[in-house]
Amino acid sequence: MGCGTSSATEDKKSEKALKAALVIQNWYRGYRARLKTRQRYALTIFQSIEYADEQGQLQLSKFFSFMLENYTRVQEKEPGLVTRLFGSSIQDKDRQDYLGLLEVPDSYCGPRLQFPLTFTDIDLLIEAFKQQQILHAYYVLEVLFETKRVLQQMPNFTHTRTSPSKEITICGDLHGKLDDLFLIFYKNGLPSASNPYVFNGDFVDRGKNSMEILMILFVSFLVYPNDLHLNRGNHEDFMMNMRYGFTKEILHKYKLHGKKILQILEEVYTWLPIGTIIDNEVLVIHGGISESTDLNLLHRLERNKMRSVLMPPIPMDGDCAEKKNKLGTTSLLGIRTSGSFSEQLTKQEWEQVVDILWSDPRGKRGCYPNTNRGGGCYFGPDVTAKILNKYHLKMLVRSHECKPDGYEICHDGKVITIFSASNYYEEGSNRGAYIRMSYGTTPRFFQYQITRATCFRPLYQRVNAIESSAIRMLKERMISRKTDLTRAFQLQDRNKSGKLSMGQWAFSMENVLGLNLPWRSLSSHLVTTDKDGNIDYMSGFQDVHIQKPVKEVQSTLIETVYRYRSDLQIIFNIIDSDHSGLISMEEFRCMWKLFKSHYSVHIDDSQFDELAERMDLNKDGSIDFNEFLKAFYVVHKFDKLNKSDNKLA
Repeated sequence: MGCGTSSATEDKKSEKALKAALVIQNWYRGYRARLKTRQRYALTIFQSIEYADEQGQLQLSKFFSFMLENYTRVQEKEPGLVTRLFGSSIQDKDRQDYLGLLEVPDSYCGPRLQFPLTFTDIDLLIEAFKQQQILHAYYVLEVLFETKRVLQQMPNFTHTRTSPSKEITICGDLHGKLDDLFLIFYKNGLPSASNPYVFNGDFVDRGKNSMEILMILFVSFLVYPNDLHLNRGNHEDFMMNMRYGFTKEILHKYKLHGKKILQILEEVYTWLPIGTIIDNEVLVIHGGISESTDLNLLHRLERNKMRSVLMPPIPMDGDCAEKKNKLGTTSLLGIRTSGSFSEQLTKQEWEQVVDILWSDPRGKRGCYPNTNRGGGCYFGPDVTAKILNKYHLKMLVRSHECKPDGYEICHDGKVITIFSASNYYEEGSNRGAYIRMSYGTTPRFFQYQITRATCFRPLYQRVNAIESSAIRMLKERMISRKTDLTRAFQLQDRNKSGKLSMGQWAFSMENVLGLNLPWRSLSSHLVTTDKDGNIDYMSGFQDVHIQKPVKEVQSTLIETVYRYRSDLQIIFNIIDSDHSGLISMEEFRCMWKLFKSHYSVHIDDSQFDELAERMDLNKDGSIDFNEFLKAFYVVHKFDKLNKSDNKLA
């Protein structure tokens, strides 16, 4: 009796313990799922804002076309400015012109490369960069000239073969994240004849070590030109570099010789192959395809004529063409951009290259404009099947998009996206990955994530940090459109109550910002809601504002300059060909008028003139435009409080 009772009691206890364990397990799974959903929303914010910025960057191409179309009118009013924009004092120079007067002093403690380069130089460079040493400008220029020489001998698409005993590794975007490249080489081995690689574009920009990555890849390529393949990405573009950081990195690290490096680097970009074909079956390109992708045309076009996606072919005829050709080369940021206006791709060729550098796959059938990025297209599974079948290919490997797990497979396994920059948006935001594949085998994926202090923090703290950063960026986007948003809210608020329904608020946010975000889910982070579910729409601006460099200037102008500050900085850099950081008041006003006209900015010129005059601090008729743009920044009122909260957490 006693034993039986004891056994029944134990069974009940075990049953209760099992139920409790299941309850806890279900709760924890739900908890993790909610955290992952928050993380996914944060990544959606990062990506939407990134693509909106790229859309703005591509808008600049239309602006430059607009400038050329208005060439005659501008030339009559500002002949000096036109000469500076479309003329050039830079003549063709050979290797000796760049390197002749450059010497490496005995006091230089960084790596010393020996030409012709060998495997030892790869090792030497990697170890030096791990010690945060800077490669001397002399060696940088030598590597760039030699890389250009070898690239000029290569076709538009490099063809390579594998075997079961010789796999090839494909890496996606690195974006200046040197630690990711070090980790790939640590896990997968250095490039060699028996360990070939494809690096699928976007080596540079955003991260702080783009130059180091570029030097490691170029030196490895020069040692193993048949086993290390470099594809051009949309960021191997000097105009993209102006916005996304690489130009600034070069001029900071190479203050004396940065301009020379930029000049030859632009040439190197144009000679990078635009794709790799593995075993005549796998097409590796940076972005994607469209329904009109013509691989035969892409194989034979002169890729070096694609200077920048922001410089589309300018249709010319008659006197207009003659006038422009007389100007010779174009000087942008002191960089020679083309030998003459006749040396350009046709419109069809240019569009073909833009498609393979900028396009993204989607689940929806067909091919339609890539509205998020503003360039390339979205292509569906039917387009993938059509193009692969047409050219007897089996798979498309591309990069170009950050994925939470570092890779993604879509279109019935025919399209693989590979992204190798971990923590791309924020520490802990995503993994990086690379692929290993060989003929007749299934691709294998290897994931990783560079971790520092965050690896010791629990998941909810990591998600909180990612989410806070994303919301911060979104609020900066909102404040840059405060006037437009307020107007949209007030149009919906017919009772002038200061409140809107959730649906009205979400509609207005999307209509003005165009970010395609889940506004209802994000509302609790952006605005306050009353007990009836109505939103106080002005509460979204209470904890953030744009600092006014001059108090008397109207908020509309401040918002406009802040919103377009990256575009304006590129345009001002183009005018400032001598890198002095200064432009005259007349040039400043002329460019603003062109910009205002093209972007349909409705602001009275007198406001901008007053602001410009006030920013001319020493009254010498010139403006330090970098300081001018830095004067416009967003202040988050609760930054100090948030920092304290993070420390307590």
